[in-house]
Amino acid sequence: MLLDRLGDAHPGVRTREQDWTWDETVRESATRGALATSLRVDGPFHIGVLLENTPEFLFWLGGAALSGAVVVGINPTRRGAELEAEIRYVDCQLIVTDAAGLARIRDLDLALSEDRFLLVDSSSYREQVAAHRVERPVAAPSVGESTLFLLLFTSGTTGMSKAVRCSQGRLARLAYASTEKFGHSRADVDYCCMPLFHGNALMALWAPALANGATVCLTPKFSASGFLPDVRFFGATFFTYVGKALGYLMATPERPDDIDNPLLRGFGTEASPEDQAEFVRRFGAVLFEGYGSSEGGGSVKADPNTPEGALGRPAHADIAVVNPETRIECVPAKLDRHGRVLNPDEAIGEMVDKGGAARFEGYYKNESAVAERIRHGWYWTGDLGYLDEAGYIYFAGRRGDWIRVDGENISALLIERILRRHPKIIAAGVYAVPDPRSGDQVMAAIEVANVTDFDPVEFADFVGSQDDLGTKSAPRFVRVSTKLPVTGSNKVLKRELRAQLWRGDEPVFRWTGRGSPEYELLTDSDEQALERDFHTHGRARFL
Repeated sequence: MLLDRLGDAHPGVRTREQDWTWDETVRESATRGALATSLRVDGPFHIGVLLENTPEFLFWLGGAALSGAVVVGINPTRRGAELEAEIRYVDCQLIVTDAAGLARIRDLDLALSEDRFLLVDSSSYREQVAAHRVERPVAAPSVGESTLFLLLFTSGTTGMSKAVRCSQGRLARLAYASTEKFGHSRADVDYCCMPLFHGNALMALWAPALANGATVCLTPKFSASGFLPDVRFFGATFFTYVGKALGYLMATPERPDDIDNPLLRGFGTEASPEDQAEFVRRFGAVLFEGYGSSEGGGSVKADPNTPEGALGRPAHADIAVVNPETRIECVPAKLDRHGRVLNPDEAIGEMVDKGGAARFEGYYKNESAVAERIRHGWYWTGDLGYLDEAGYIYFAGRRGDWIRVDGENISALLIERILRRHPKIIAAGVYAVPDPRSGDQVMAAIEVANVTDFDPVEFADFVGSQDDLGTKSAPRFVRVSTKLPVTGSNKVLKRELRAQLWRGDEPVFRWTGRGSPEYELLTDSDEQALERDFHTHGRARFL
């Protein structure tokens, strides 16, 4: 796709400081590809990129595509041993970063000599780029549809990250499928505010823009306060999001002229129905709430009659929701007037693609994880879902979000969506914590602008007034934070929260009600009593 843009004078990449035509973008990319080739050594031709959303990131993507290299987007929110392990795991022989990025990894044992780091803000890098200018950009003879192009780390919200393999052919197919599905065109001005190391920005924005010759506008990282000024500055017509980022945006003060903007469309995942509706009201753009992952997509097709909260219809007959233990398809969900599933144990299961095994390109050096995805000839998404009686499909959270309370399965995602209705809650993460006697209890971590904004009496009244929140779904513990831990793609990092349980410096409130919700601040003596309870019932191993 990249060489199709050679000679194209249409704007290709824009920042607030500088513009590049597509022709210039191709030539800059070819130069990076030539530089990478000159520095290639034996072993996997993997290039780690540790940068914010900068033109250099895009030039190195293009350079890798032309030279046959593999780009590994390094998550800048990782730290220490975790970051070291991820970089070593994917066998990078070069790392492209800047002075700020080098400061993050300088003390890590990455088994790379000093000359294997390219600092894009250094004078020596500018000299290297100048020395490898390419007059006639071409692709390396070895490059083809099956050439590995990306290693994308999964978000790691509920477990450790894995490196997803993505070939050049797969990315191209996704670009053309997105074009058909969401109406991408050359006239689009695509605002890239999600991180380029993540599949959201690469698969849903950069690749379709490249396929159509649209303009990609970069901001270093997402900013709720900077979103609308950027959209207006660039004349942006399209953007991508994740649910938490949209929640931050909707928490900004509303202005009478919010709707005065050029946005036409947005695409993202895991936004609450309330945030979606509020965004459309405030900013006037259509949102396409999708479903997918770095591993696979294309399992849902749009339907103009899709009810609120549903993703659409299954894309083809191989998409099903099954009981993961029996592999029997789940019965349709019976919904009450609020959309609450009345038969969750029978209706909610894991979403599978019975014909998707051949399309999954696997994980890098992780055959056990591949075997977990491909079982009995099916592709298992690891996500929970259900089908209603009309055949619409719904996302019910990650498999790791399944909470077992008193013998019943409860979806953390559905509880999160309810909590997000509270006007002072910016973001929410719901997860299981162990019960002293058996099973799990529901714990919620909520983000507010100021901890003093949280009123336990008012919150209890809110919880009790939500008709679609079952009694077993109401949080038994509530952590109140002004900054929840998140992944680099702005998803709440539940495994970190789960590991803390109810401990830590932030205030935690516990359910004390009998029949109706009541919450009180958890004290040190309450924690000690909890621990004694776990020991009494032989469950201290869960602490």
